Amino acid sequence: MLNDPLANALSIILNAERIGKKECTIKPSSKIIEKVLEIMKDHHFVGDFEKIESRQGTSLKLNLISNINKCGVIKPRFAVKQDNYEKFEKRFLPAKDFGIIIVSTSQGIMVQKESKEKKIGGKLIAFIY
Repeated sequence: MLNDPLANALSIILNAERIGKKECTIKPSSKIIEKVLEIMKDHHFVGDFEKIESRQGTSLKLNLISNINKCGVIKPRFAVKQDNYEKFEKRFLPAKDFGIIIVSTSQGIMVQKESKEKKIGGKLIAFIY
């Protein structure tokens, strides 16, 4: 039984990257995992992915491009205000303007830079660099 599908998906991606694979399969799939992968694709951490429907459920086939040094979920899901992002950037990212933190806000899932520009807070979900 899986307790955190997003954490399992990010660990599958990180393990496949470290081994040197060019693609991996993420199962089970969810809307949050798809949105996080879409953000990772927009920031050039992963390649394209496709959704595969089967009798056992949906899975995602992801192309890797070897741009990830580390990725993971942030547990507990810290609530962050619009002016407190820098504290968490120092905690989870290795350097300034290196990597992204994915945030769940009232206006959807986005990167911390975008939520800073829009001046909205939210809950921290994951980090990638």
